[in-house]
Amino acid sequence: MLRFLVLLCIFSTVLPLWNLEKCVAAEDLITCSGIVPMRHRNDKISITDFGGVGDGKTSNTKAFREAIYRIQHLRRRGGTLLYVPPGVYLTETFNLTSHMTLYLARGAVIKASQDTQNWPLIAPLPSYGRGRELPGGRYMSFIHGYGLRDVVITGENGTIDGQGDVWWNMWRQRTLQFTRPNLIEFMNSREIIISNVIFRNSPFWNIHPVYCSNVVIRYVTILAPADSPNTDGIDPDSSSNVCIEDSYIATGDDLVAVKSGWDEYGIAYGRPSSGITIRRITGSSPFSGIAIGSETSGGVENVLAEHISLFKTGVGIHVKTNIGRGGLIRNITVSDVYIENARKGIKIAGDVGGHPDERYDPNALPVVKDVTIKNVRGVKVLQAGLIKGLKNSPFTGICLSDINLHGDTQEKRSPPPWSCSDVSGAAHQVSPWPCSELSQSIPSNSCSSHF
Repeated sequence: MLRFLVLLCIFSTVLPLWNLEKCVAAEDLITCSGIVPMRHRNDKISITDFGGVGDGKTSNTKAFREAIYRIQHLRRRGGTLLYVPPGVYLTETFNLTSHMTLYLARGAVIKASQDTQNWPLIAPLPSYGRGRELPGGRYMSFIHGYGLRDVVITGENGTIDGQGDVWWNMWRQRTLQFTRPNLIEFMNSREIIISNVIFRNSPFWNIHPVYCSNVVIRYVTILAPADSPNTDGIDPDSSSNVCIEDSYIATGDDLVAVKSGWDEYGIAYGRPSSGITIRRITGSSPFSGIAIGSETSGGVENVLAEHISLFKTGVGIHVKTNIGRGGLIRNITVSDVYIENARKGIKIAGDVGGHPDERYDPNALPVVKDVTIKNVRGVKVLQAGLIKGLKNSPFTGICLSDINLHGDTQEKRSPPPWSCSDVSGAAHQVSPWPCSELSQSIPSNSCSSHF
């Protein structure tokens, strides 16, 4: 019954707003969203006040930029709410400002221009050293925020549409000159709320808080075709105190991926992701459901993911890193997960992901320790798990408890249920029984506190 109520709450982000707050309050669901209080703005303006036209054809770039300029420079006490009424508002990229709410009414769509020639370029992230896809800079995100505080993107399930197919085709045809734009990116910002909005067809990653703190992403729906390249749902990156809850994500890449920089650049920048909570997420992806990495060079620690439902997924739970990454991955807990129809239920591997250039240090080995995965159920899972540590940096404290992952009984070419190497830890009530490295029926001292 609880699973049904949780899914009903999540799917109501896709349907017309269904008294979502009452749904959650009725069950008293645990939430981390209190880290950033929702702001009430007394000062309210509409995009139509600045000439905005929601006919799907007129360019609204000037209207959005002038409205945000007004918010930035008048500095009303308590900030300003920018209202986007029903309609389709075509626009080029624009920057947000501090102390503002971007509010999308029911039926409002902010749609990205597909004129890539006018798309601004910005510098690569210092923790990546170059664009994620190509050397050099990168295209600015469709909606961008830098050095901001107290920003809200919310509404009545209006839509932000990146019209990403033109970018996907450029990627497929190998005609890109720079890394594709994210749909939403906040850099060096804090006190951010994103809620009750539908995100569609991002050119690249959908929501990317990087070098941020105190971020809440809740009641969002993120949609992109399963074959759309690199359309990750939510990627907290070198950020702290991030709350991701009550959302539905169906994209062409990882649903949620926690990151912290790429090889020598991430090591030098040295900013970990920490205090990340991921709760009540439902979705599907040909890649990973809940992922750590593979860019983890600044470190990832203190991550909790729970009450996750995954369907038609490549890998359900995926911790991924590589030689040259460096970085410490520790204190990761994933629990109460349902997986249906997946290639792998659990994968923890040290050989995933490429390098930004040839200057990475092959002796910069990641450290993976204290990863607990418990209360996981799966059906039609081709392989239960693969854990592949590094010979010179074995993964330690890998703790599996109360896990049942089974495949289709009619599948004749299934791989072995588990494959493990260079790993130590414990297993308790795992079916099918895992590899010998984790075959302790009584948890070891390093894992006993997790069971």
